[in-house]
Amino acid sequence: MYFTMVMLGFLYAIFALFLFSVGMPIYFVGGIVGIMVLVQYFMSDRLILASTGAKQVSESEAPELHKMIKLLADRYEMPMPKVAIIDTPIPNAFATGRNPKNALVAVTTGIQSRLNDRELQAVIGHELAHVANRDMRVLAIANFLVTLTSFLMTMLFWNMLFGGMGGRRNNNGGGVMMVYLVTLAVYFIGQLLVLALTRYREYGADHTGAEISGDPGGLADALEKISGTVANIPDKDLRKLQTANAFLIIPAALKGEGSMHLFSTHPPVQERIKRLRELEQRMKYGLS
Repeated sequence: MYFTMVMLGFLYAIFALFLFSVGMPIYFVGGIVGIMVLVQYFMSDRLILASTGAKQVSESEAPELHKMIKLLADRYEMPMPKVAIIDTPIPNAFATGRNPKNALVAVTTGIQSRLNDRELQAVIGHELAHVANRDMRVLAIANFLVTLTSFLMTMLFWNMLFGGMGGRRNNNGGGVMMVYLVTLAVYFIGQLLVLALTRYREYGADHTGAEISGDPGGLADALEKISGTVANIPDKDLRKLQTANAFLIIPAALKGEGSMHLFSTHPPVQERIKRLRELEQRMKYGLS
């Protein structure tokens, strides 16, 4: 995970030097993208609630769920997060928030009905782990770099359409095309590195979540149930959670999507289950 983060930083440091060398207005572009990412970062919980239709619930509205989340949060000495429920048959859950003091944990009605208390508690432990590990902050920084190249590609595309983009050395179409192709390559490589980072963060959340709940076997059982059920959910229901796919414990992939592992936000479910079973054995015998 740390190696991936270093590689991502190195990639964009070299890219920044390249942009400076060709006279790109990097400060202007970076400022615009920075504002976009900051808005998304600070409003992540509201944006995801709105896009998924999740409803924040009070303790009186969902006493058992609040009790379960508070128990785990107290066990890991975390502040009690906000709690939300999504009315959908899809068995899933997610967490968001820039830090433990501004966190939100959401579960679907589908996961509440399909999992037993032990499994649901393990899933919530996984979601609290994302908050405890500051995953939103890490991914916001990583996505800033990808968003920057995406913004630049759009800007360069329109400049090529309407002729010229200025700069000390980019006063001809060939120069603009070269910058565009380099930006495209950096975007593609950066996207792969960010996706690899999200997969490592999932493994980390599985491990920390198992420590929070004390039950890696419960999380493994939950993942088996959820993955088996999602395959039978109609696409019209899966679309409801598409905007939150990167945050879900298992992606709500539409039928026929079947993306390659390199382009997935999550590791293979079977590999996660295997690691959790191994962790369960180590914890059983008191090994780290």
